[in-house]
Amino acid sequence: MPLYPLLLAPIYKEKVWGGRTLERFGRTLPGGPEARIGESWELADLAETSPSGGGGAAARSVIRNGPLMKRTVGDVIGDFGSVVTGSMKLSPDGSFPLLFKYLDARENLSVQVHPSAAYAAEHPDAHLKSEAWYVVAADPGSVIYRGVVEGIDPEQFRVGIEKGSVAELLVEEPAVPGHCVYLPSGTVHALGAGVLVAEVQTASDTTFRVFDWGRTDREIHVDQAMECIDFSPFENGSDLSDQPPTSEGDWVARPLVACEHFEICEWTALRESSRIFASEELSVLMLISGSGTISWGDQERRSVTVGAGETVLLPAGLPSAEFSAVDDVTLLDVTPPRTES
Repeated sequence: MPLYPLLLAPIYKEKVWGGRTLERFGRTLPGGPEARIGESWELADLAETSPSGGGGAAARSVIRNGPLMKRTVGDVIGDFGSVVTGSMKLSPDGSFPLLFKYLDARENLSVQVHPSAAYAAEHPDAHLKSEAWYVVAADPGSVIYRGVVEGIDPEQFRVGIEKGSVAELLVEEPAVPGHCVYLPSGTVHALGAGVLVAEVQTASDTTFRVFDWGRTDREIHVDQAMECIDFSPFENGSDLSDQPPTSEGDWVARPLVACEHFEICEWTALRESSRIFASEELSVLMLISGSGTISWGDQERRSVTVGAGETVLLPAGLPSAEFSAVDDVTLLDVTPPRTES
């Protein structure tokens, strides 16, 4: 069966800090108007989710278009192999190596950290989680917390946790639409209230909370977190967002992140402009704003329409996948890890 762009059904997660901002994408959210939807998992292929991340059950994205409708991403990888994955490096269990989300923070997320490499090596049930946040929308004055203020040591940080003043010990930066921050495992961080982000991360959700802004109904993991937090001055060599953009015809590329786990590039274009995206390798597009059509095929061209907020998996074997902007568009082109040639 010929492959095609795969549109995925979101998996919604209700969170105490969540809101309803995802309705801006025209979505009908579950749970009624009072439900706090904090996360939309756009592409997931997890056999099990970590209880510390609020899960425990499997989370597998289901395809919602074409002949493969109702099949999971894992099913398609198993059936088609490298025709879909190309040289993508799968997770050790053969699953998709990344997890794509939208996070809607109506309130502050907990101050948290994901396992360091040393901690994960000693605890088989804990998994590394490096991630990147791309700010889609932000209320005026909203912030992101990333890393520990230089000079703060573990003892001072633990005192800050006990006194409830730990936020004062974190590096605070404005949340600005279009800004991208990279958060390698071991970086203590929090998403501030009033921010909607697109998230790309390694396929793990092991999370250790150190502070929850006065909320008392969720577990705190101070001892585990203190083993994982990197207290050295924050250096973000994988964050490329300060590099100048480059043009490719009517499209403008801005590299955002390049690390061992994934690469992210922001593309913007005016309406009625086109660009080829799939070229013998799998990629994932997150359409942040605007709308367009994706056409493909060598002999007979076919097309599918995509809108803001949609995530599309382009299989490696998809011939000449061309994105044509109907409106002015902003999208993220995400490259998964590759096997060494």
